[in-house]
Amino acid sequence: MRILQIIPSISLVYGGPSQMVLGLSAALADKGIEVTILTTNSNGDVGQPPLDVPLNRPVEQNGYQVYYFSCAPFRRYKFSLDLLRWLNRHAKAFDLAHIHALFSPVSTAAATVARSNNLPYILRPLGTLDPADLQKKKQLKRIYAALFERPNLAGAAAIHFTSQQEAKISERFGLITQDLVIPLGVDFNKNTVNSQQLDNLKLPSPLLLFMSRIDPKKGLDLLLPALEKLLAEKLNFHFILAGNNPQDPEYEAKIQKQIANSSLAKHTTVTGFVSGNFKATMLEKADIFVLPSYYENFGIAVAEAMAAGTPVVISNQVHIWEEVQQAEAGWVCSCEVAALTDTLRLALKDASERKRRGLNAQNYALKYYNWETIAQQTIQAYKQILANKN
Repeated sequence: MRILQIIPSISLVYGGPSQMVLGLSAALADKGIEVTILTTNSNGDVGQPPLDVPLNRPVEQNGYQVYYFSCAPFRRYKFSLDLLRWLNRHAKAFDLAHIHALFSPVSTAAATVARSNNLPYILRPLGTLDPADLQKKKQLKRIYAALFERPNLAGAAAIHFTSQQEAKISERFGLITQDLVIPLGVDFNKNTVNSQQLDNLKLPSPLLLFMSRIDPKKGLDLLLPALEKLLAEKLNFHFILAGNNPQDPEYEAKIQKQIANSSLAKHTTVTGFVSGNFKATMLEKADIFVLPSYYENFGIAVAEAMAAGTPVVISNQVHIWEEVQQAEAGWVCSCEVAALTDTLRLALKDASERKRRGLNAQNYALKYYNWETIAQQTIQAYKQILANKN
């Protein structure tokens, strides 16, 4: 089986949704699937140079191959005519395309090219069909959807959602679609953890970790006031703000200034973007992981924290909240300052309960968020789509 994975970028700066494709591709390759990734060399919309990678030729890694294409001069939109030309020339050599991202020009056009070549394709929306996300640039998205994404959805062999809740609430623009619900996977490599890196910072405990893109949807306007209230109650904790936002540096600077001018200043460490060993270490050493997002189709950072054995505090708009609640892998609250404050207070005051829920979290992640299981589910979906085509 020859499978294409098509995504605007796999740069680290775009976070989990992009990086997920690498994990999936490696897991599929381990199962004997021939995987080719088509992507661009985009590395942040502004301020960062493009990825320094070979262009227009295969790069072999972890059992699969990646083709990078230049996105100049349309770097901000991660668009590449070279990618689309390559796809049009080679589409008939593949059995199926798995296209990641909607409302992204190169993904939109790739679906159209696949359809014109009778290549079955799966679309993964990455949360872009969430009604809350559709409110951003509402008029433009309405036009874009009518012209491009509705025909792409109608022609897709399936729509890949990463949680039941995402599938439940997502907009289909009046269409009836074939839906797949397959979660994202996380790595369970303990060898990447280096405690000395975090120990060198000499941070007091308990450690409360936020690790995500610094974006208005992530609920920092709820979290910072909640933490200030807890400090006023003389609760002890140290807050780590890990992440950045290359697409909106002004908002990132605003959050940092807000912390610097508040009671949190002496109780907060701002790390910026983290990856690799340091990221793995923080996830494992944190006492609580917190993400009070207003909407989150999956929340890969939540799953990574669970895999590290760290209990999570999330909002009920992170769409794996039901799984977290049922597994007692952490605590769930509404998107309100008072509710978040109460929930964090409860978690901070009970170290034994944090330990119990952290173990539950790890066991759940090991069972449901491991790449082998997800690869098997994905291959079964691919086989069913190809059987239906034949």
